[in-house]
This record gives sequence, C-alpha cells and structure tokens, in this order.
Amino acid sequence: MMYQIAKKVQAEAFEMRVVFAEVMEELQAADGRVIYMDCDLMNSIGMADYWKKHPEKTINCGIQESNMIGVAAGLSATGLIPFTHTFGTFASRRVMDQVFVSAAYAKLNIRMIGSDPGVTAALNGGTHMPLEDIGMMRCIPEITIMEPTDSVMLADVLKQTKDIFGVFYIRLSRKKADNIYEKGSTFTIGKAVPIRNGKDVTIFATGIEVAEALKAADMLKEQGIEAAVSNIFTIKPIDETAIVEAAKKTGAIVTAENHNIVNGLGSAVAEVIAENQPCPLVRVGVKDHFGEVGTVDYLKEAFGLTAKDIVVAAKKAVNKKG
Repeated sequence: MMYQIAKKVQAEAFEMRVVFAEVMEELQAADGRVIYMDCDLMNSIGMADYWKKHPEKTINCGIQESNMIGVAAGLSATGLIPFTHTFGTFASRRVMDQVFVSAAYAKLNIRMIGSDPGVTAALNGGTHMPLEDIGMMRCIPEITIMEPTDSVMLADVLKQTKDIFGVFYIRLSRKKADNIYEKGSTFTIGKAVPIRNGKDVTIFATGIEVAEALKAADMLKEQGIEAAVSNIFTIKPIDETAIVEAAKKTGAIVTAENHNIVNGLGSAVAEVIAENQPCPLVRVGVKDHFGEVGTVDYLKEAFGLTAKDIVVAAKKAVNKKG
C-alpha cells in the first residue's frame, strides 16, 4: 500500500462510472476470461460503448437480477471471471439466495457491483436507496465487501480483484466523488488507510463519509480536539488490528457511513472493540430509516451524515472517556 493524500479535497473532474468503464476496458484487454454482465443499466454505469466493442464478452441479462447472479456463477464454474452490475438495491435485496448458495457456498469467483449506495441514489427515491446492502452482505461467509472512496481507489482495487479468487460486493457511486488520494496511489484490500493523525478520538469512515470526516476533523481542531481519520474501505474482512490500535491510542471511536447504522460499518467496529479493546463508540449513519427522495446534500442533512453530525458524535465519544 503506497498512497498519497490529495493536497485539496474537492469534486473530481469526472464521474466514477467513467473510471469504472476505463478499468473494465483494461481488464478485458489484459485477460480474455473477463465477462461483464448487467441488468439493463449499461447506460447508467457508462458501459454502453464497452458493450458495442465487446459484444461477445458482455451479457445484458435484462431486469433479472437473481438470474444474472445464477448465470455468473455458471460462467465462473467454467473458469471465466464475471463482473456483474446493477443498482445497489437490486444487487443485494433481490439476489441473496443466489449469492449465498450459487456463488459463495459453491466457492466461485464473482465481482458484484452495486451502484448508487445509500443517499447517492438521491432522486431515485426510497425504493432505490440501498441503506442495508452492507448489512445483508456481511452475513454471507467469506465474502469481501468494499466501498472505493474516489476514482483513484476504485481503479486500483477493481484491478486487484481480477486476480483474487472469491465473491466480492463493491458499493460504487456512479457520479463525481471527492478526490481523497493522488493519482498512482495503491491500497491493500482488507487494510484501513490512515489519512490524519490525532490523539483524542479516531473517526473511521467509508465512502462519501471520508470527505465529511476530514471536514469534521478540521472543525474539531478549532475546538481543541485532535481527531484521527482512517478510511475503512474494506468493510469485510475488517481491519481488526487498525481498530484495536485506535482504541488503545485515542480511547474513543466514531464511525461514519452512508448506510443504516444497523449491521453496517459501525456494527462491525463495535464487534471488534467489544471483544478486544472496549472504549466509547458513537455511530454516525442512517438511524434505521427507509430512504426518501432528495438531493445528496439534502439527504445528508436529513439523515445526519454531515461533518457537523460527526463533530457532535466525536465530542460525545470524547466526553464518554470520563
């Protein structure tokens, strides 16, 4: 893992789906076993041109998400490497039996992309807003769950998955992300990425909440609280070592996630510290609500996912240290 933090956190010049399509093109050029599969959302994820260029290596399954995973499992059993995509709601809720039995239990080799996680579903509304997909997938044995933070991380970890056998679930925002890392950075799947040092509290964040955590750390510094920030982009297997070390060093932890606090990142971190190094923990995330229609900024405010919410949580965690 060799990474460099961006000098300024700001919206990237291009959307994540553009990078996704570019990486898939690279993977296809490098390995003819790569198969791309979709459920009638190729325009949404930026893969329409790829489909035209590689019709023999692309399968549009139509709006048949469960069937897509079953077909992907069959392709994997023949030695191919399927990458599947649909919206995160359909990539989780509609396919659980197929993922569990046909893919994971059968010990096959599939990468499942679930796009528009959490509030990034925005105007698609509550029915299309996956706030529970991590929780559902965490229950599946031996699965790897990741949420790349920006296009730099997406490009690196997506390339890595081609040569790692197993079942992956990757949460992916289709639109512009805030750049956290400089181009050329590399990462280790399963390892947290420290971004900022601090002695009073550690903020573990994932996805769009990483940028909010960095803003919160700046706000906390003005109030005399030094907050460490770490990006846990791999939710399963989670980096237990990083969590235990943070609990020992700062004695207080905040988790921040674009997901229900039930069985998400916060729950995973709570399990680790409860068994290894108990300390105060405050979870920032959606408080067991269904999604709704709105812009991303509005929904962050409505569900308590802003930097201000992280600041409140951090101060609460610090105060609990006594």
